[in-house]
Amino acid sequence: MRRLLLLIALLLPALARAEPVMLKAADGVAVYGEAWRAPDRADGRKPPVIVAFHQAGSSHAEYAPIAPRLVAAGFTVLAIDQRSGGDLYGANRTVEALGRSSGYEAALPDLEAALAWGRQQAAGAPVIAIGSSYSAALVFLLAAKHPGELAAILAFSPGEYLGGSDTVHRAARQLAIPVLVDSARASDEISAAGSLLAAVPVAAASKLQIVPQAGGIHGASTLRADRNPLGAEENWQGVLAFLAPFAAH
Repeated sequence: MRRLLLLIALLLPALARAEPVMLKAADGVAVYGEAWRAPDRADGRKPPVIVAFHQAGSSHAEYAPIAPRLVAAGFTVLAIDQRSGGDLYGANRTVEALGRSSGYEAALPDLEAALAWGRQQAAGAPVIAIGSSYSAALVFLLAAKHPGELAAILAFSPGEYLGGSDTVHRAARQLAIPVLVDSARASDEISAAGSLLAAVPVAAASKLQIVPQAGGIHGASTLRADRNPLGAEENWQGVLAFLAPFAAH
C-alpha cells in the first residue's frame, strides 16, 4: 500500500498542469509563481483557493508535487516565489529579478498580493493560506492583518522567526479562524508549533496539531514523498481531513 501511495504521489504532478502567474506587490515588486486550477463546480461556483508559500532559500517549486494533490481534493492552488528565497527546488524568479534575497518580513507584501489574487479567483469561496518555515510564521501575520479574508491557515514548522521575541504569538492571539500546525519530529519544532497553536483563541475543534510518528521533515516539504517517503502520507491524511470542510463549502 505504501508503494502504491508513493507511486500515486509521484504521478500526480503530470495530471495537473501549472500556469505561470505574475503579481504586483503593493510596493511594485513583481512576484512570480504558478497556479494549478481545479474545475468550477457543477453549479458554476468557483472552487476554494489555497495560496502557498515556501521556506527560506526556496521557491514556489517546493509545492510542485504537492499542489496537484490539493487540486485533486478540489482546490485551486497558487504558489509564489517570495522575495526572500532561493533555488532549493528550482529558480526563484522574484529573487532573480531583484538580484538578491530579502529578509523574511520583507516578503509579507508578496503574501498579500497572493491573497488578493486568491480572493479574486475564489469569488466568495474560501481562501486558505499554507506557510512553510519562515512563511509559516508570516501566515499568522497575514491572517491577523487581513481579518475575515482567510478561512484558515496551515503552518508547517512555524516559529518566532521574525523580528521580536513574540511577534508571531501576538498575531496568533488575534486570529478567529481554524489553524493547523505541523512540523518535523524534532522536539523543538513540535514545541514551537504547539505554542503558537495554543495562542490562537478559537475552540479546540478548530485547531489541529500534527505530530509525525513515522517520519517528518522541516516545512511543507514534509508532504513531499520524495523528501519524506516514510511520513508524507501520514501528514497528508491530517491535512486532507482538516481541509475537507472547506472543499465541501
